[in-house]
Amino acid sequence: MEQKFGKNSIDIEALREFCEREGKMVEYRKGEQLEREGDPARWFGFVTEGCFKYVTHGISDDKEHITWFSFEGEFAGDYPACLDGGPALTTIEAMVPTRIIRVSGEQLVKRFSQDKKSMDLRCLIAEHLLSQARARYTDLHRATPLERYELLLRRCPGIARHLPLNAIASFLCVTPQQLSRIRKAVTFSEK
Repeated sequence: MEQKFGKNSIDIEALREFCEREGKMVEYRKGEQLEREGDPARWFGFVTEGCFKYVTHGISDDKEHITWFSFEGEFAGDYPACLDGGPALTTIEAMVPTRIIRVSGEQLVKRFSQDKKSMDLRCLIAEHLLSQARARYTDLHRATPLERYELLLRRCPGIARHLPLNAIASFLCVTPQQLSRIRKAVTFSEK
């Protein structure tokens, strides 16, 4: 199978196996939502094909902002909100036809309450997500837009071929025009 996007940066084999054993394969068409911002979060899963974007809207301008992506080989969901049914902080939407092995937050809670090993897994997931969020926040402050683009390309080399320019620009916190100049500079520097 061709890997269109990136590889998961952490090996949580037990969680993927749990999703495969207890979950259900669900297909999302482009634009369909796994979660909707403000609604109770319900789902978590392993992306087997495609990509989800995490979207929120500006407070005063209602402009769409992409805060994260979940690619093939990664987990998707609003964790930990799905564990207690709290409101989803973002809308999680398929950017291309996407398949996910999905479990409910209730299934996760039940799994995590089984034994110490399961509780350790719950902690590992939380620590990983905190680490990802911290790295993203730090990169927004220490990396130039060009460096952030290069970091994204390393995480998911196929992104530029599969996702629209404005989606990538939103994630990088630059305008589409700035991203166009960055992509041009990267293209010419490779020649």
